[in-house]
Amino acid sequence: MLVSLFYLSFHYLPVYYPEYFHGLKSLPLILHLFFFTLPIQLTLLAVGLYNEKLRESFSGITVRIAVAIVLAYILTFTLSIVIPPLSLPATSKLVLYASAFAVLVIARYIAISKQYEHIGRRRVLLLGCGERATLINTCMRRKKDRVHFELVGYVPFKGDKETQDPNMNKIELTVPLEQYVFENGIDEIVIALDERRNNLPTESLFHCKMQNILITDILDFVERETGQIAVNHIYPSFVIYNNHNKENIFSRIFNWLFNSALALIILAVCWPLILLTIIAIKLEDGLKSPVLYSQQRVGLRGKVFSIYKFRSMRTDAEKNGAQMATKGDSRVTRVGRIIRKYRVDELPQLFNVFRGDMCFVGPRPERPQFSEEFEHHIPYYSHRHRVKPGLTGWAQLKYPYGDGMDDAVEKLKFDLYYIKHRSLMLDILILIRTSEIVLFGRGR
Repeated sequence: MLVSLFYLSFHYLPVYYPEYFHGLKSLPLILHLFFFTLPIQLTLLAVGLYNEKLRESFSGITVRIAVAIVLAYILTFTLSIVIPPLSLPATSKLVLYASAFAVLVIARYIAISKQYEHIGRRRVLLLGCGERATLINTCMRRKKDRVHFELVGYVPFKGDKETQDPNMNKIELTVPLEQYVFENGIDEIVIALDERRNNLPTESLFHCKMQNILITDILDFVERETGQIAVNHIYPSFVIYNNHNKENIFSRIFNWLFNSALALIILAVCWPLILLTIIAIKLEDGLKSPVLYSQQRVGLRGKVFSIYKFRSMRTDAEKNGAQMATKGDSRVTRVGRIIRKYRVDELPQLFNVFRGDMCFVGPRPERPQFSEEFEHHIPYYSHRHRVKPGLTGWAQLKYPYGDGMDDAVEKLKFDLYYIKHRSLMLDILILIRTSEIVLFGRGR
């Protein structure tokens, strides 16, 4: 739609703004098209509009589109300063971006009203209705969690543990499994039996496989649909056989250079915000009050290092010893409440990135006291120390701020998913989507 809008403007804007056509002569039209569509796509992604599980009203979506268009305009304006031939006349550019806003709002309205998220939805049949089968309702309770599939029902098998889940639609088969699958248009079979030995309908599954029916294990299904790994149900083989490519010296150097360059860019953009934060802390707590504080955190391979943040709590916040921050913590100052919400308090961690203690993306580093406790009570918790900790991460995107053992378990599910699927593209995606947390105050 953006491409169509651009070409329409190319044909009609010169009628009202003759200088618009002149501005396009300096570079091929395709380059102008590229630098119009790409920034908008990136900013739409950054404000969460490509998150199919976004819980937002239409007015909220409209606000996000407006923010995305403004950010894209600023981005293209910056690019036109660096590359002058990309510059277009100001009036025609405003018309172009205003039209993009209108088109995107209309497109979203039509898509939402027609339930676009149901396009390509798969019909799923679950084999089993015991403990492992309850993972579906545990991890995917909301409708938004099931946008990609329709759960037809659960087929009980002997050996399944008794459950008290009233939301299970049990299906007692009166025909062979493959016949039921074909007659009911099942697209995917999920194996969730508690006891598989001598219990799995292998012959029926073979017939289904030959007809291109997707057959998936319950843990792989949950991992794919939710972006997390069910820690309480995985086997030791997950760690033993899940090989990770060992970083060589060149990849480590590239990783440090990439993160350091990104830190320099953020420092160059955010230095006025850093200065304002320092002034605000001094005004609230006095000129002699400390601006920064440091804490011990656990990093790569369990190595302890010092992390730096802007002070967001009272100076006597830990007079009774180390304790985890909680939601609505009374120790947080007025300035601290704002800088924590928008993640400004974490800007001093750019120094940790330069020093190589942290990356931009990775599991959040935990304090040694809490990390040791979690390792004793949560299986595979130490596995998160296989990579460097980060300023942001997959868990921060997918799970709200938490302060207890249960929250640590939930975050670990996402951290293990990140470690398993870690790549440069995933890191870039997480960095872009972190903008949504900062822009809309979805921080702590």
